[in-house]
Amino acid sequence: MPFTDLGLSEKVLAAVKATGYTEPTPIQAEAIPHVMAARDLIGIAQTGTGKTAGFVLPMLSRLERGRARARMPRTLILEPTRELAAQVEESFTVYGQNHRLTVALLIGGVSFDEQNKKLDRGADVLIATPGRLLDHFERGRLLLTGVEILVIDEADRMLDMGFIPDIERICKLVPFTRQTLFFSATMPPEIQKLTGQFLQNPVRVEVQQQNKAAETVAQSLASAPSTPKEKRAVLRHQINAAQNLANAIVFCNRKRDVTILERSLKRHGFNVGALHGDLDQHQRMATLARFRNGEITLLVASDVAARGLDIPAVSHVFNFDVPTHAEDYIHRIGRTGRAGRSGSAITLATPNERKYVASIEKLLGRPIPAADDAAPEPAPAAEPVAPEAKPAKSRRRRGERKKASAAEAPPQEAAPKSASAKSKAPVKRKPGKHKADQEVVGLGDHVPNFLLRPVRRANRVADGSD
Repeated sequence: MPFTDLGLSEKVLAAVKATGYTEPTPIQAEAIPHVMAARDLIGIAQTGTGKTAGFVLPMLSRLERGRARARMPRTLILEPTRELAAQVEESFTVYGQNHRLTVALLIGGVSFDEQNKKLDRGADVLIATPGRLLDHFERGRLLLTGVEILVIDEADRMLDMGFIPDIERICKLVPFTRQTLFFSATMPPEIQKLTGQFLQNPVRVEVQQQNKAAETVAQSLASAPSTPKEKRAVLRHQINAAQNLANAIVFCNRKRDVTILERSLKRHGFNVGALHGDLDQHQRMATLARFRNGEITLLVASDVAARGLDIPAVSHVFNFDVPTHAEDYIHRIGRTGRAGRSGSAITLATPNERKYVASIEKLLGRPIPAADDAAPEPAPAAEPVAPEAKPAKSRRRRGERKKASAAEAPPQEAAPKSASAKSKAPVKRKPGKHKADQEVVGLGDHVPNFLLRPVRRANRVADGSD
């Protein structure tokens, strides 16, 4: 089915032709006619199948008539992350080249003043993350009573990751007669129940089985030790052994581990960058741009890069940590094998992470094959070499050391003892644990055990110094 059969406007068709696309993807072919008919819709398709264009193209066609007023956007698109919001803005720039529509982007990490200027001019399309959108609304800079189309992208992520109160509040601020579109790669049953309060008689479009990884992605599972240092060594081995590796995304579960792993890979000579939620927006966008342009070969990232980022030429994905939620595995490996290309996804699993692997395999309906190129066994520890004999460090006090040195000195002629010297003679102890004729200095043999404990060296694993 060509794009000309979907009911899109001539301006949109000309922009699509200029990009080189001739036929829509399955999700686009199924969803666009319903969006053009102003129906509420739940669109489900695996990542990388063109869901963004599935709502951008019909929205452009419908927005050709009318004009936005100041602070009253005509359409609203909600995204879970700043990167996804910026990516949707790029799609409107590409496909809306023949339109004179105003697109406003409301995300964190950017000045309020620049965003206010766009809102004051009137925004036909408003793309926002929930937090920044509500900030503008509470400041009195935004009215949502003119919204005609509401799009909630990556719906399972928006609803499942703590955005439910914000989404519910926003839905009450927009008109009841709006058109609502839900797009996502997965739609768990418990999340699907929540869509009932947002959509009215929606059309469900599901072009492929849910929770199914793309067939173009070759998956494998590699065993890894539990210690972070040894696990990083296994990752480096897998990266070096990967065939046809052009670039790769390495996923970690925690932002702290992203930083540690990035430093470790840099120390071993890899061209690597980092992406996680604690970086400011300019750093995140600059890192993504460098990765897209090929200036960075490896991108170590948290799950902020797992959803919807359009980087079509990623050849490999490495899961340094197994995701705790099985659905996140689908999104992570969906960063490779996009747009008909082949890709590889390698997951490192420690014994403690096998339970998460079992959940993923249950979701996939089949086991993940073992990696062919397993990491070599660690070299056995070398036999300890006896160090040269060194004088043991004395724990005795300074006075005792002086007496010991005096005892080792060559004998001198005895001097006559004075009365004062006799008074300072050491006191003899009664026989017991000590000999009667041995002088006891300090604690003697009764040194507490906590004073005899060896001093522990600082642990260098935590900073990725391997």
